[in-house]
Amino acid sequence: MAKFVIAGKANCPYYAKAELLADYLQKNLPDFQIFKITQHPDVWEEWLEDICEKNKWNHSTSPIIWRELLDRGGKGLLLGGYNEFLEHAQLYYGVTSSMTTDLMMLIAKENLEAHIEEEVEKKTLKDLITPLQVWIASASNTACYHIIPILLSGEVFGMHREISLTLFDREQMESYLESLVVEIEDLASPILRSVSLCTNTEDAFLRAQVIVILDDSTDEEVYTLESCLRSRVPLCRLYGYLMEKNAHESVKVIVGGKTFVNLKTALLMQYAPNIAHNIIAVALGVEGQAKATVARKMKTTSASIKDVIIWGNISGNNYVDLRKAKVYDYDSAIKGPPGYCHPVLNLIFDSEWVTKDFVMRLRNLSSTGKEFGGILAAHSIATTLKYWYHGSPPGEIVSLGIMSEGQFDIPEGVVFSMPVKFDNGTWVVLTDLEGVSLSKQIINWLTDDLIQEKRVAFGELITFQPVKEVPERKDSIHSNMSSPEEKEPAVSDDSEGKTGDQQWLQPDQIQRN
Repeated sequence: MAKFVIAGKANCPYYAKAELLADYLQKNLPDFQIFKITQHPDVWEEWLEDICEKNKWNHSTSPIIWRELLDRGGKGLLLGGYNEFLEHAQLYYGVTSSMTTDLMMLIAKENLEAHIEEEVEKKTLKDLITPLQVWIASASNTACYHIIPILLSGEVFGMHREISLTLFDREQMESYLESLVVEIEDLASPILRSVSLCTNTEDAFLRAQVIVILDDSTDEEVYTLESCLRSRVPLCRLYGYLMEKNAHESVKVIVGGKTFVNLKTALLMQYAPNIAHNIIAVALGVEGQAKATVARKMKTTSASIKDVIIWGNISGNNYVDLRKAKVYDYDSAIKGPPGYCHPVLNLIFDSEWVTKDFVMRLRNLSSTGKEFGGILAAHSIATTLKYWYHGSPPGEIVSLGIMSEGQFDIPEGVVFSMPVKFDNGTWVVLTDLEGVSLSKQIINWLTDDLIQEKRVAFGELITFQPVKEVPERKDSIHSNMSSPEEKEPAVSDDSEGKTGDQQWLQPDQIQRN
């Protein structure tokens, strides 16, 4: 019995030629067997070096072919590369190869494509066997209670992806977490492999593949906005260190809630630089509030409102942009086929409402945190995670807090909410949108808020000084609005009352200097 092993790069034409010759020999000779090892070009050299070192061989090209001496109990006998294998086939079996160069290249290309597909399939099967490690930080937060049933419904990660869930919080919350674990087990979710709690800081985020950061509580009393900002730094420094130390290298970190979302995201990026590209801030909660406010005005459902853009500080000063907003299935004089929509600004004729009432309503929601409870926080986080894994609806604009790289003339290095779409496990900033540019005055007003937050947090500024003058609105709504894209977005000014963590700091407790 002759058993040969043929190994090579997936895109190597000589490997393809040797493979075809070996297939012919195995088909026509009863005592001839082959075993193939295909390696991706990126790992071929390292793999070849290891196999040669292990067997004391000297070979540096693709393919490498050896004979397994199983019947003699010895190690493999190196034959060589393609030329040596061809000589062996001619000498012992009287068989040669007449494959053309073009055919060699075509088969090599097909081999690479097939290898990549096989590796993806293997990874998918492995993922199905190995549960997804999901951690929720500050698990005593009410949003955690509401997000767990959504995560375990299969809607976010898929019905065929099992989850291993870990709830992380302070040691003082252990009794509550134990009760929560029992309740989660009682759900009997088919995709829940295990659920556990963690109050030991050193073990936090161990092998985590998804980390949800919720609004945190603290044992310390804070009475000012400045002390509240500064209290973020040590916690984010600790979390960043633990993520780098314990979490999976491709971990996805999603920061949600209603307090200092941009700041916490920026700090985590700073203290966990190796995973900074996979840390995002959730803006869908604020976006949902804006959609619902517009829907109530138009007497329709909030789900019918699409493409509202949130610019800037998710939990502070932000611009709510209706210039691209659309309403679907709206009962108006103009009807269309399924999927037909109207620009929102073409149907709201009350300019006073757009420029004042709408803005004031959103400002009150942002400054007080009212109506931004656990349900809204949980749903916005779960939806963002779903988009991250499966893509956002085609053609739909999503607001997301990410590190600016200079898009839309926003200064680099600022975590800023802007329009994106999710696709293939990542997001793409929609820089090609027309008519959504912001004036320099507005950008400066928004970024000043974010920069001051960070400087106060690090002690570079003693007090937070809000910009008193809100950039002037230039838009006016007319009954014949033919160009809604030119109107300025709505301002949500939270400079008069930034939110603190509601568990331990109410807005009316913050003292201003």
